[in-house]
Order: sequence, then C-alpha cells, then structure tokens
Amino acid sequence: MKAWMKTIVAGAAVLGLSGCISLGSEPPPSLLTLTSTSSVAAGMTSTGTADSAIKILEPEVPQRLNVTRVPVQVDATEIAYLKDAVWVERPARLFQRLLAETIRAKSNRLVIDGEDPGLIAKSQLRGTLREFGYDAATSSVIVRFDAVRAGADGAIETRRFESVQSGVVAETGPVGDALNRGANDVASQVADWIG
Repeated sequence: MKAWMKTIVAGAAVLGLSGCISLGSEPPPSLLTLTSTSSVAAGMTSTGTADSAIKILEPEVPQRLNVTRVPVQVDATEIAYLKDAVWVERPARLFQRLLAETIRAKSNRLVIDGEDPGLIAKSQLRGTLREFGYDAATSSVIVRFDAVRAGADGAIETRRFESVQSGVVAETGPVGDALNRGANDVASQVADWIG
C-alpha cells in the first residue's frame, strides 16, 4: 500500500512541475524554404567528365545571414529579424541547392552540389550571398549574389546578380514568397551566365 501511495505522490509532483518547466521556446507556426521554379524531371540523367562538370559550392554569407532568421534592414545601421520568419535551414545552403537545381535544369550540365571530395569537377561556382532579406525603408526584398566562376581552363570570372521584389508587406508569408521569387530570379540569371 505504501509503494502505491509513493507512486501517486511522485506522479503528482511530476505533473505539478510540468507547468513550471520549459524545455524550449515555442516553435514558429511554419518554416520557410526555397523551391526551384526550374527543375529536372524524374528519370533525367546527366553525364560528363571532370572538364565539363561544374561544382556548386555553398556561398559565403555575412554573419547576419548565417542564421535561420530573416533579416530586416531597419535603417543604414540597424538590423532586426522578422517576427516568426524562420528558415528550415541556413539560407546559404538553401540557395546552393536552388542554384544547382536551376543550373541543372537550364543547362543539362553535370552539376555536383554535395560536399563529396571524391567527385571532381574542374569548373566551380562559388560566391557571396550579400543580401537575402527585407528592406524596411523601401518595403522590398533584396537578393544579391556576387558569383565567382572558375573554369576548367583556369580562367576566373566574377559577376554580381540582383533581384528586387518591391511592394512587399513585412509579414512572414509575403516576405517568404518574395525571397523565393528573388532567389529563383537570381538563380536563373546565374544559369544563363554559366551557359
């Protein structure tokens, strides 16, 4: 009888504490991601050599973009983060995948976007994702990518790509949609440049 009573008392104590303990913050209502508007059909194959393949590397980002939050440029010196706007993973990795899928779909080249050191491509695309957020002063979303292309012949070329989506309300849904459109626009421009 005493063991049964101790179990009930211990259970009641645990239930009483459960209202006091928080094991983490509330999750956001939804997570943002990037979806390519250009994709390869299932079953499509690509072949190539180390000379014709291209490797897409994860872009570098400034620290304000190295998080899963959406930055808001409040003014020239102040940055905040949009409430409840959270990426499913870091924007640099999402943008790398989007670039790879767009280039794969538009060029039919052998595209390598993983980190496998055994897969060699003499051509590489790298760069810096400079802007990927919301500008409060202009109510717009800006995606800016400084690309660096290293060719199989050793030539190096750089180019800046940008997309501005204007008239965007500072809310998670509209900003997420505008960032997806802007990222796809920039990825399409890069794919045309890569050829």
